[in-house]
Amino acid sequence: MAIEFHPSAGQILLCDFSVGFKEPEMVKSHRPVIVLTPPISGRSNLVTILALSTSSPNPIMPYHYKLPNASMPQLGRFQEKDTWVKADMIYTVGFHRLDLIRLGKRDVNTNKRLYFKKRLGREQMTEIYKCMLNGLNLGQLGEHL
Repeated sequence: MAIEFHPSAGQILLCDFSVGFKEPEMVKSHRPVIVLTPPISGRSNLVTILALSTSSPNPIMPYHYKLPNASMPQLGRFQEKDTWVKADMIYTVGFHRLDLIRLGKRDVNTNKRLYFKKRLGREQMTEIYKCMLNGLNLGQLGEHL
């Protein structure tokens, strides 16, 4: 089910890239992504994201960042392999492509589904923003973050 709110910067969600994209763009069906920006006036229902991947980059470039496993949901599929930020893969997508990550559990009091809502911290996001600038060939601006 698609989100109906603008997620916070640093939040990890799932994005559906299966429709409307063609290689070399991202085409994997449901891939984890990191939200880059808070809501921007005049851009309702749009979110700027960076793609995540479990494929180790070869070679590792200044626009790649390895996320600590503790930053990802504590579910098997997110813990089996390392997760890499592909900071050269920036997208602005509609809410209809994004979904919260279900934890497969229900709240014992309300019986409602539980979702992964943890956000990356400021230090990690600063490193990711630096990687993003490198992915845009603007790495020299990273010293200003």
